[in-house]
Amino acid sequence: MKKQPKYSPEVIERAVRMVGEAASEYSSQWAAIGSIAAKIGCTPETLRRWVRQQERDTGQRSGPTTAEEERIKALEREVRELRKANEILRLAVRFSPRRSSTAASNREEVHRPVPPCLRCRAGLPGDAGRAVGLLAIRRAAA
Repeated sequence: MKKQPKYSPEVIERAVRMVGEAASEYSSQWAAIGSIAAKIGCTPETLRRWVRQQERDTGQRSGPTTAEEERIKALEREVRELRKANEILRLAVRFSPRRSSTAASNREEVHRPVPPCLRCRAGLPGDAGRAVGLLAIRRAAA
């Protein structure tokens, strides 16, 4: 759940602008930040972070802009969700039965052996006149 900001964007923008305008009146930027922070009712560190972020957004300071930080957060959230989904799928595969569509469940051969009566030597010399194959089996069974 996203935390509600204590200060409105208008207050933040005004405070940062005041620091920029008052920087020449103080010996350092930190002195200006401390003075203005007391006037608006926030801590100097909070105002300093606002000023640094505004400097990054305008290109005065290196670092990720606000838009880039939001994009990074969204991508990190997506990575977390994908890793969680992958973990769930890994567990599902681990506990699912591992049966192949072609292999028998008791590890027997995939194809049944050919019955001995079908392994006749049809067409070999010396077997002339001998009925071989399925027709001979059917006639014998009838």
